[in-house]
Amino acid sequence: MTGGVDNLATADPGSRSVEELAATAEAVVANVGSVLFGKDAAVWLGLCCLIAEGHLLVEDYPGVGKTTFAKAIARSIGLQLKRVQFTSDLLPADVTGAMVYDRSREELVFRPGPVFTNLLLADELNRASPRAQSALLEGMEERQVSVDGTTHLLPRPFMVIATQNPFDASGTHPLPYNQRDRFSVRVHLGYPPRSAEDALLVARDTRPQVDSLHPVCGASELGMLSAALERIYVAPGLRSYVLDLVEATRRHPEIAVGASPRAALALVRVAGAFALCAGRAYVVPDDVKAVAEPVLAHRLALVPSAELEGRSASELVRDLLSRAPVPVDGDGRG
Repeated sequence: MTGGVDNLATADPGSRSVEELAATAEAVVANVGSVLFGKDAAVWLGLCCLIAEGHLLVEDYPGVGKTTFAKAIARSIGLQLKRVQFTSDLLPADVTGAMVYDRSREELVFRPGPVFTNLLLADELNRASPRAQSALLEGMEERQVSVDGTTHLLPRPFMVIATQNPFDASGTHPLPYNQRDRFSVRVHLGYPPRSAEDALLVARDTRPQVDSLHPVCGASELGMLSAALERIYVAPGLRSYVLDLVEATRRHPEIAVGASPRAALALVRVAGAFALCAGRAYVVPDDVKAVAEPVLAHRLALVPSAELEGRSASELVRDLLSRAPVPVDGDGRG
């Protein structure tokens, strides 16, 4: 696989129609679905996150295909993927790289770490120490890393796909709020439906393996999708709808920490990517509703009494969506 350095910055969206770009996105999802059965909804969200130039948090049980998910997306678009297993003894330099002594040149030179890639699979991120976790913060926000006072730019596109098992707290360090807020989308793969799992068993010897997947598009097409996202129309009423949702999380009596301005921006961008993948050049309220829970829920911190009552952030976001007035000009066409 080859990297897509700078393709996002130079791609021209004008050479493809919205319908053609949507067909490209559909081809990627179908290609991933050939090795990841029954997870199309999560794949669509992951692709929208990538188009929006965000980062993805995958929380779920072990063995449901989190690594396959990341590898299949990378191979379907022809992007470079590197994987880091986060453990308690991982150091920041194991992620970002470090200065090492080059004997042939008799000087210190920078040896890039695995973060210098298109897709970084940060496996079991919460098993590393907070110090190691923080090695990703600068790269996720600014697309660069600083080592010994020197700044090194990361390739484009660049996306972190972090996995964690939220059901096993032994030996883990929960992600701090500021790090969770840097993930544009959180998805749960979940156990597959019985029919999909049966197909997995039937095809155990014949189904295409993830390592044999061929790209159905390239980094340049991904760049066109991301560039086209900047031209997706968001009506004023729809922006107010997003702001109403975000502000409601800050006023809710059961939420201690509401959604940030970064969350509002992520909600608009991911909803725009969702609209683009549907073949539309404008966002409608249903786009916002479709992505609101994956974009907002993981960023919220509940008050202790709500947690004791068994309430969840996802439940509260759904409740807010059910009560928020839908804008009359929210069809995106004015």
